[in-house]
Amino acid sequence: MRTRTLGRTGPAVSALGLGCMGMSAVYGAADDAESIATIHAALDAGIDLLDTGDFYAMGLNELLIRDALRARPGSREQAVISVKFGALRDAAGGWGGYDGRPAAVRNFLAYSLNRLGTDHVDVYRIARVDPAVPIEETVGAIAEEVQAGRVRHIGLSEVGAETLRRAAATAPICDLQIEYSLFSRGIEESILPTARELGIGVTAYGVLSRGLLSGHWTKERGTDPTDFRNRSPRFSGDHLDRNLLLVEALREVAEGKGVTVAQAAIAWVLSRGEDIVPLIGARRRDRLAESLGALDVALDASDLAAVEAAVPADAVSGTRYDPAQMKHLDSER
Repeated sequence: MRTRTLGRTGPAVSALGLGCMGMSAVYGAADDAESIATIHAALDAGIDLLDTGDFYAMGLNELLIRDALRARPGSREQAVISVKFGALRDAAGGWGGYDGRPAAVRNFLAYSLNRLGTDHVDVYRIARVDPAVPIEETVGAIAEEVQAGRVRHIGLSEVGAETLRRAAATAPICDLQIEYSLFSRGIEESILPTARELGIGVTAYGVLSRGLLSGHWTKERGTDPTDFRNRSPRFSGDHLDRNLLLVEALREVAEGKGVTVAQAAIAWVLSRGEDIVPLIGARRRDRLAESLGALDVALDASDLAAVEAAVPADAVSGTRYDPAQMKHLDSER
């Protein structure tokens, strides 16, 4: 497994990370046994970066990771655990905004350490900026936890260039977690250049646009009623029709290379720079194996031109979240 470093101050991690959210929430019914087997398969393949959020299935995702690591003695030392915090939930599964107060940082972290069964989190970040709390206060509170040894590195999530600068002036930031794919290229204008200027790495989530860029999605495919893609603009109506046409154009390029659509899409993100680590959201071992194949895909200049001709920048139809969730994205302001 090749490695990449999370910014100037962060750890060396596998060139692909494993996003664990879908194993417990968001995409419908979960299979814990298969999820744990997938985590083990990822570790066996050399993937060490495991990404979660304390609010994924109300903490169940952290418990799943704990169980997976406990089942493999020594795997906690191998794993680099990245945790997002700050989302407020209710008993019905609703969302109530984000809390970035220093007291909340300490509270959220204490619960995560307990659920994960560990004495430290490797990368800790607020999931979305709390508009009522200056980012300097939130980052400063995480920096205190770094000093105490309960956090190793500070990350950020979905922040814009200005917020990135303010946070970096407060404490060392190792990486920015943000959506980046052939369907989501907004960071290229100002956020990615700013991160590079500041020596901050990028962990890219949504590299397959929640399955839309996997090559396996069809218009006829049914979803679980709890699957959040039922409310995603890109998966609905005319948006879906237009986006699937882009996927078919990418399929033609991928098949010309002898690879799958998913492998081409992941390889494109890998090609964007050594400072970018794609997070793959595989929930099953077969999908993990397919994604790992992207590491063997070499895209030369002509290949990249063909990929971007098939899926031009800004060609995607529909926003990446519904309007209510878009309002929480500092990166979209």
